[in-house]
Amino acid sequence: MSSGPVGNESGARLAERARQVVPGGVNSGQRSVPGLTDLVVTGTDGARFRTADGREYTDFHSAFGPPLLGHNDPDVARATAEAGATLGHMGVGVTEGEVLLAEQLTELIPSIEKVLLTSTGSEATFHALRVSRAATGRRLVVKFQGCYHGWHDAVSLNVISAPEKVGGHDPISTGILPEVLEATLVLPFNDSEAVRRTFAEHGSDIAAVIVEPVPHNVGALLPYQEFLTTLREETTKAGSILIFDEVITGFRHDIGGWQKISGVTPDLTTLGKAIANGAPVGAIGGRADLMDLFSTRPGAPAFFAGTYNGHPSVVAAALATLRKLREEPVHEHVFRLGERVRTELTGLYERLGVPAVVTGYGSVFVSYFMPGEAPAPTRTC
Repeated sequence: MSSGPVGNESGARLAERARQVVPGGVNSGQRSVPGLTDLVVTGTDGARFRTADGREYTDFHSAFGPPLLGHNDPDVARATAEAGATLGHMGVGVTEGEVLLAEQLTELIPSIEKVLLTSTGSEATFHALRVSRAATGRRLVVKFQGCYHGWHDAVSLNVISAPEKVGGHDPISTGILPEVLEATLVLPFNDSEAVRRTFAEHGSDIAAVIVEPVPHNVGALLPYQEFLTTLREETTKAGSILIFDEVITGFRHDIGGWQKISGVTPDLTTLGKAIANGAPVGAIGGRADLMDLFSTRPGAPAFFAGTYNGHPSVVAAALATLRKLREEPVHEHVFRLGERVRTELTGLYERLGVPAVVTGYGSVFVSYFMPGEAPAPTRTC
């Protein structure tokens, strides 16, 4: 039995060892990339990473979005180490860091009056749907084709769907009860008329609408302003809860999230990823009356717990990250990089005669290998 890493072992050998004891050799379903199945990462720094075979790569992927400051940011690493050296994780009470982080989130995110910490974004979206049903007493939730909200059953459907499956339920996993899927209505993204029709038919039974303001899990589908406004209007009229899943868009695009960019304020917001530059922390926040329904408030009906919620090390990472985002021109820098990549990719495809659409926002870029034009986010109808 091996008790630790072997310094000179090849990536292929380490990857094969992984496959013997870890299903598929990776600990998240999206980490096994065709052509890179023997990739074993041994070091990260800034925008680059190194492998067991001595190769160095530029990390354009950015771990699905968290390291906005780059890998191993020295200030975040220092804050995390200092927290770990002085404060262990407790099962009672609260720490000063948790209070400071909550205060900053309520200050920065327009919709957040009160906030709770989780360990992942999936947990945050799970709790957002649960408390929405608790608040409204209703059954149905609405999500949109192309949006990803985590691994839990109510939203594990219709992310990247084959063309023939668009328009129906397309679960991304087996093992989900049919009655759970039936309680989720899936609509086309950016289709305001579909939203209006659905609320006209089901509004009195819709507990919540959950949306990625920009569906980055299928690239970068920028929202029409009128679409987001329609969501706000229809949910308000029906007494439903509007949830912005800003696990990706929050902090990566603006320190106030996409809701600050758009001016559309949801009832609940979920956060994660760039909130702590890659440390495992998420959050759910929003209207005080909704947040007070969680059982962290004695006697409240919506159960909320998590052994590692508010862990001192990840809270310290989040505080250090937010400090840099507030005090340094991080967004200006990464927006320039993103625009440079999009411009150069467009020129490259034109020179090669490859039909492709390059789109994105801020630091995010994506190539759709198909003819056409990118959707215009300023469209109003």
